[in-house]
Amino acid sequence: MDTRPRVLVADALSEAGLAALSEHTVVDVRTGLSKAQLVDAIRDYDAVVVRSATTVDAEVIAAGERLRVIARAGIGLDNVDVRAATARGVVVCNAPQSNVISAAEHTVALLLALARNIPQADRSLRAAEWNRGAFEGMELHGKVLGVLGLGRVGTLVAQRCSAFGMRLLAYDPYVPVERAARMGVELVATVPELCAAADVVTVHLPRTPETVGIVGLQELRGMKPTARLVNTARGGIVDEEALFTALTDGWIAGAALDVFSSEPMTDSKLFALDTVVVTPHLGASTSEAQDKAGVMVAESVVQALRGEFVPSAVNLAVTAGIPEAVKPFLPLAERLGRLFTTLHPAQAPVTAELTVEYVGKIAEEDASAVTLSALKGLLSGVVHEPVTFVNAPLLAEERGLRVSTLTSAAARDYVSLLRLSARGAGAHAAGAGAPRPDELGVAGTLVGPSNRQRLVEVWGFDVDMEPSDHMVFFRYVDRPGVVGVIGGRLGRAGVNIATMQVGRREAGGEALIAMAVDTAIPPDVVTEIAELIGATDARALDLP
Repeated sequence: MDTRPRVLVADALSEAGLAALSEHTVVDVRTGLSKAQLVDAIRDYDAVVVRSATTVDAEVIAAGERLRVIARAGIGLDNVDVRAATARGVVVCNAPQSNVISAAEHTVALLLALARNIPQADRSLRAAEWNRGAFEGMELHGKVLGVLGLGRVGTLVAQRCSAFGMRLLAYDPYVPVERAARMGVELVATVPELCAAADVVTVHLPRTPETVGIVGLQELRGMKPTARLVNTARGGIVDEEALFTALTDGWIAGAALDVFSSEPMTDSKLFALDTVVVTPHLGASTSEAQDKAGVMVAESVVQALRGEFVPSAVNLAVTAGIPEAVKPFLPLAERLGRLFTTLHPAQAPVTAELTVEYVGKIAEEDASAVTLSALKGLLSGVVHEPVTFVNAPLLAEERGLRVSTLTSAAARDYVSLLRLSARGAGAHAAGAGAPRPDELGVAGTLVGPSNRQRLVEVWGFDVDMEPSDHMVFFRYVDRPGVVGVIGGRLGRAGVNIATMQVGRREAGGEALIAMAVDTAIPPDVVTEIAELIGATDARALDLP
């Protein structure tokens, strides 16, 4: 009897990937399973490998009594419930960077097909029509390309379109102006500005609560009537109802879509429009990309099943090879990274240089994995693909983000302290472990035998609270009545406050209110509270 771990391959995987898996595991290829069949089958396997066709949700994960690894042979993880997997100690890994070239090339292919009406002309000629005049296209040379998201794929698309002689604009608040300039790209401040200026808009953003519908009626209405739109990133970033209106009312000339708000998609009313070119999520569908993805996930599955450190794990469930004293700091660092990005979005000092500071006993350890974990958290939600230990340094480098570390033996009131900061122009070194008000930063520590996370510094203000999935921060001028105003408005919105901290340096001076709440606060409520209390800054954090 073969005692090796068993792996279920639920979607098509390259021969190279299957061969790499078969060397170390028993592999069963069972594609096209229904949800009920997958729930029934998963209980017999130690790992499952999927692409985009199979969804591994909480129900499937709960049924996987032996399940230790979920591997996605690709980049996106929209079809995997990472949170449920993490709760059950299941490693989730993907194949970062495996398909970026294929995705960029498919974007350009769709752009050319759209600009020259190639699918429409093909259908016409096959119907025995020779109608050259009906398919007059648009030259790319001299036109303006608007890149929405200048990450890895967006950068590759920009480089390729530069060869056509296109002028390059981009919207990406996390890319420094200097880096964009070196690529020959001019940054713009807003999405509407990009849409209004571009002859072609190409979308390369991650799908997050902030980016869903970011191209909607307002943005489409502001585009040129001769402009085209291409989306090969994620469905839902472009509002499909708004896009249908824009195309039927003549606001724009055409669109090319590889992704949709719900997939598989076979009956969209956009398909009836002759100004639309569509493909069924083919961005990664090349033999080269599939070979890379197959081999990469095979290696990750084997590593995870052996209990080894998995560099491509997105939920960091396996930490073999990392010092025991360091492991508890990994989730804290990632959470601080997410919080750091929320508190300081699109600020040049943040996107230029990040300092990860280790103070106290943690400074005595090799904490390089903690630095990567902080970087992973900071970049999550900013880039197109899930961030892992493998691609975090590359993604940071592509955005011009320099990362440095500092260590100090003195930790003020804490045994160990972890701080993420980006210095402002007037920053200077205070005492070791001391807060620096002129820095943008957050700090946290671990307390007690269970290593409970504590957030101890925000924007240079001292706080002491457990970080939460839903948090909100207001910076304002200290005065009586502010707490009551905030509590009253949250109460009317049905939001319950779990924890609240007020930090200040002096009475009547600048102050901070930090709150953990039980549910997400609607953005309009955050805005209204900020106006009511005269806040100079207001930020809400909602972890997925």
